[in-house]
Amino acid sequence: MLKIPYSYNIYHDFIESYLPSGFLNIDSQDPIICKLESLMEENDQMLIVMDLTQLTIIYTSKRSMDMLGIEPETNDPLKMMSKVHPEDLHRFGLGRSKLMDLDKNLYIAHKGAALLSTDIRMLRPDGEYAKHLFQCYMFYSPIPHESVYYIQVNTNIEEYIMHKATFHYYVGDDITLFRFPTDELLNIGHYLTHREFEIIHMISKGLNSEEIAEKLFISVHTVNTHRRNILGKTEKGHISDVIFDLMGKGLL
Repeated sequence: MLKIPYSYNIYHDFIESYLPSGFLNIDSQDPIICKLESLMEENDQMLIVMDLTQLTIIYTSKRSMDMLGIEPETNDPLKMMSKVHPEDLHRFGLGRSKLMDLDKNLYIAHKGAALLSTDIRMLRPDGEYAKHLFQCYMFYSPIPHESVYYIQVNTNIEEYIMHKATFHYYVGDDITLFRFPTDELLNIGHYLTHREFEIIHMISKGLNSEEIAEKLFISVHTVNTHRRNILGKTEKGHISDVIFDLMGKGLL
């Protein structure tokens, strides 16, 4: 599907219109909603609105049926998780944990906004998997009750050009990155390949090179080469420094 870039200001217009009601009773005939649905249809996208503090999905756009086979009115966090590719479940779970950390920080500060953005493979209605960009924009609001709200835009990014060995990942307060996806945006990512990330995860669990080699059916020499490459890429002096950094970013 040919993507047609558009301004994400429409999502901020949507927030301004429906935040006072807590995103309840969203009118499908509202011009903003009609425009959003049209843009998402053109660009293979869907929208989820969540009260992050109460862990409640308030609204899901109708395109969740086309992209995931989930009826909008019945969507919940468990249904979303059930659609995640098994190999991405661990990273998906870590992302959820990081969202909870961000929610806590915003709630305690009583102000601010943050963004978590990554790609996850999701099950399509036809039984195949497609790579989705998850753009999770969250913000504190004192109305209609004190909470942290969460706007998630999912985009099918199968046709984008990404570094195949790595994954896109951003977490922080640069809200300018909440914008229509481009190849440049998607290649803001992690410096580790999937295999390097797998090895660093095993090291964090206490496995040594011999145990990792046995589990991955590779040689100890290959494991140690990956370890040296990890230190070279990250410019860290020790693997423990890499692990600490990844934990801080919600990746371990």
